[in-house]
Amino acid sequence: MNMKVKIAGVEFKNPVMTASGTFGSGAEYSEFVDLNRLGGVVTKGVANVPWAGNATPRIAEVHSGMMNAIGLQNPGIDVFCERDIPFLQQFDTNVIVNVCGHAPEEYLAVVERLAEEPIDMMEINISCPNVNANFLAFGQDPKHVEELTAQIKKIAKQPVIMKLTPNVTDIAEIARAAEAGGADAVSLINTLTGMKIDVNRRTFALANKTGGVSGPCVKPVAVRMVYQVAQAVKIPIIGMGGIQNAEDALEFIMAGATAVSVGTANFTNPYTTIEVIDGIQKYMEKNQIEDIQELIGCVK
Repeated sequence: MNMKVKIAGVEFKNPVMTASGTFGSGAEYSEFVDLNRLGGVVTKGVANVPWAGNATPRIAEVHSGMMNAIGLQNPGIDVFCERDIPFLQQFDTNVIVNVCGHAPEEYLAVVERLAEEPIDMMEINISCPNVNANFLAFGQDPKHVEELTAQIKKIAKQPVIMKLTPNVTDIAEIARAAEAGGADAVSLINTLTGMKIDVNRRTFALANKTGGVSGPCVKPVAVRMVYQVAQAVKIPIIGMGGIQNAEDALEFIMAGATAVSVGTANFTNPYTTIEVIDGIQKYMEKNQIEDIQELIGCVK
């Protein structure tokens, strides 16, 4: 039985990886999860310099999910290269580095720095606020998406995944722009923008007022968007958004995703990724499916 998938020439032993920002760079989960069993580890977003992130409170629970406004706090690319990449090198798994920035030159500085590092792919977080466009996210304007993708592809030494924001009118248009810019793959969805008000304190639950909503409550939106993008582009798709078990993951795969990422579920159950891998295997055995390729995009 074959669970291997290929994305931009990179082979994954199975289609399950972690979602950026929910797994650190693997170190804090490694005592629970055998990282060797994962298809890939996607790191927390890293920028060209350290970012302090937003003021607290930065996390709030909502029905069937959570909200965060961490503000992409990270130690910067230098610390990341010295500390996190060597740690991940110990394991037989693909290393995908998530890259963030406030302006194109910030993204490009990180991409350039990663060129000689032993990583397998990069995931570019274009949900970051763009300082040059009045803090509209890069990923909300197809023209910006295509331009930034093309600039990154010009200097990238590893395959490039563009991570799409769902906070747009037409996700397929954004995916087409990433493909036109030369993206090797797309991943979606990032968090939906939401708000929670603490009625007892009569104020916002998050200091940032708004935050990214994730968890099971976003899954139907995410599956729909993955399906739409699968009809619009020819490049591989990594699907994510509220995956808690193998059945959830299989929905994304059947909608057209070549691989999936598990995010928020890691916080409540650190074993989720392994359970999803085992669950997909059991499903394939039960249904006598020899190759996972039979399931990718099987729902038309």
